[in-house]
Amino acid sequence: MILNILTLIAGTISIALAIIVLAEGTHTKSIRTAYAMFAGSVGLWAIFLGLFLVAPSSNFSVVSVFTYYSLGLLIPYSFLFFSLAYLSIKVLLSVRLFALLPWVFMTILLMSPGGMIASIDAGPAKIVELVHASYFLYSAIFVLYVFMGLWFLITKAARAKGLHAHRRIVALSLFIGFSGGGYFDIILPLLGNYELIVYGPLFAFVTSAGIFYVIAKHGLFDIRTAAIRTFAYALSLATLAGIYYVIAYLISITLLHFQGQSSVVLLSPYSVILALILAFVFQPVKQFFDRLTSQLFYKDSYDADDFYGALNKVLTSTTDLRNLLKRTSAMISDTFKSEQTFFFVYTNKNSFMSSGTDKHSKLPIGDAEELRLFNDIVMLESPAVPYDIRRMMASHRIALVMPLYRDEQLIGYVCLGDHKTSSYSRRDKRVLRTIADELIIAIQNALSVQEVKDLNANLEQRIESATRELRASNAQLQKLDEAKDEFISMASHQLRTPLTSIKGYVSMLMDGDVGAVSKEQKHLLQEAFISSERMVRLIGDFLNVSRLQTGKFVIDKHPIDLAKVVQQEVEGLEPNASARGMKFVYKKPNNIPLLDLDENKIQQVIMNFSDNAIYYSKENSTIKLNLAVVGEYIEFTVKDNGIGVPIAEQEQLFNKFFRATNARKQRPDGTGVGLFLAKKVIDAHGGQIIFASKEGRGSTFGFRLPIRKLRSAS
Repeated sequence: MILNILTLIAGTISIALAIIVLAEGTHTKSIRTAYAMFAGSVGLWAIFLGLFLVAPSSNFSVVSVFTYYSLGLLIPYSFLFFSLAYLSIKVLLSVRLFALLPWVFMTILLMSPGGMIASIDAGPAKIVELVHASYFLYSAIFVLYVFMGLWFLITKAARAKGLHAHRRIVALSLFIGFSGGGYFDIILPLLGNYELIVYGPLFAFVTSAGIFYVIAKHGLFDIRTAAIRTFAYALSLATLAGIYYVIAYLISITLLHFQGQSSVVLLSPYSVILALILAFVFQPVKQFFDRLTSQLFYKDSYDADDFYGALNKVLTSTTDLRNLLKRTSAMISDTFKSEQTFFFVYTNKNSFMSSGTDKHSKLPIGDAEELRLFNDIVMLESPAVPYDIRRMMASHRIALVMPLYRDEQLIGYVCLGDHKTSSYSRRDKRVLRTIADELIIAIQNALSVQEVKDLNANLEQRIESATRELRASNAQLQKLDEAKDEFISMASHQLRTPLTSIKGYVSMLMDGDVGAVSKEQKHLLQEAFISSERMVRLIGDFLNVSRLQTGKFVIDKHPIDLAKVVQQEVEGLEPNASARGMKFVYKKPNNIPLLDLDENKIQQVIMNFSDNAIYYSKENSTIKLNLAVVGEYIEFTVKDNGIGVPIAEQEQLFNKFFRATNARKQRPDGTGVGLFLAKKVIDAHGGQIIFASKEGRGSTFGFRLPIRKLRSAS
């Protein structure tokens, strides 16, 4: 009889624990709901089993049997989903409903005559005869769901460390409850032994109590909050019950005229109206008692979720380390009701930064080093803290210190002063540990940003210094360039006159004006004439480069016959080509219109392209010149079979003083200004340079001039 009463008490306590956890309003809603369902099904199952055992023979005993067997199958179902919620594994609603189908099926089978219960002896013997096949299926479903839930928890608990070690306690309590309950209420009844079923609920109660202990101890909900909320519910219900009784009594003696029989009103239509009125006023009454209990018991309370959200906004709002620490300290101080809060952060090996609320203590670096002994929160009143450290903390008015570690490296401390009204609770320390990682990340980000700013400032100084040096060097180079241009211009003018005289005298000797010359003498004079002529062209090139630099490069246009100009240049260069065994191929076109061009400069371009073809082609080769009208343009090209230009150097070919690598080997005495000037001349006429080359297979140089723009009006 005592065990039967204990079964009823255990069931009642399990239901009470479910209500307490469900009434708590923290963020672990899924865990609370799943646990409430599990503990509630355990409690109801135990109560109906106890009622069957203690109740006299009646129809109620029979109903109790069917009820506790149906509730018994809800226990493993709710346990499975508690396990998943406890491990933060989300499950779709459709999966939950599908998993409930075996319970629905077994409940229907249970209610069917002869489906699972063959007969019930509700007398003193309390014997239930089962249909073995159905009961075996019932047991298999029970064991399957329990095994799945235990498998999740045990495998996770085996890997749990640190603050998550409470999972071991959960797994152990579940194992004890299900092994004992399964043996006494599943296995023994299956074997025909129904006398020891009273022990099953007691083992199941161990499971409910063990999980409740873990939830309360390790902060999955606040036991103080749950107790106060339950107290508020009790006050609300008591108030409503009193209101109901008073109103029912008044109705009975005034309207129904039942003196001393107010209970009769419960059976009248007035009871329906009264119930509806109480349903509407329940929520305002509950809110009133919630506010009342909050004022009495929660003067120093705070909502952890609101604190996390506000702190996250502060940590992401600035990257200035001092401002970040100051604003975070103010928020922590307001939330935890501390007299002061400040941070001590190592910025590098030999320096630190301290920032916090107004008039906070200054922690010397020597005192901070003494706290390296600890890797968790240090409390001033803790007996485990050495006396010298407690004395040091007391001298700085520090009641709590939380070290900040990242990858086993200490980056600083959070220091809180004395609590303004009481002392720091376990919940306060838990919340501080929760925000530690966010604080570390924010501090390291701010330190990184500060390091980047310092690096940028250093780089800016170095860039400014380098810029000043470059400007000075550039000014000096400009002066040297001006001096060079002035020298080239002066030297070109000075050299032009004697070279012109030399060229004239050599020409006179070749023509025999001072006497007959032999064939060999004429050949030598011809070479001297060609060289002097080339020197004149080079001097002209240098003069034009100088004019470009000084802005005196002028295009003097007048109508010319371009076909005739090309013909003259070919005839002038033929002796030079013949001396090298080369031949020009050019057919003068008849459809070239007169164009307004600078004859001397265009002639110089044609000569430059043709002269290069001679010097960079192989002996006994042919150089093809072509002049033609192509669409709206006149195109001139010189095509040779010479050394060509390397692909990697073709983009730089028309730059001033640039010469390709193979060209320098072929002709070391080149200057690199001919092509540069040619492009400038063609650009000045509004034309385009034509160029194509393959190394070792020859090149094509030329230009394209627009007819419409340059056609002569005459």
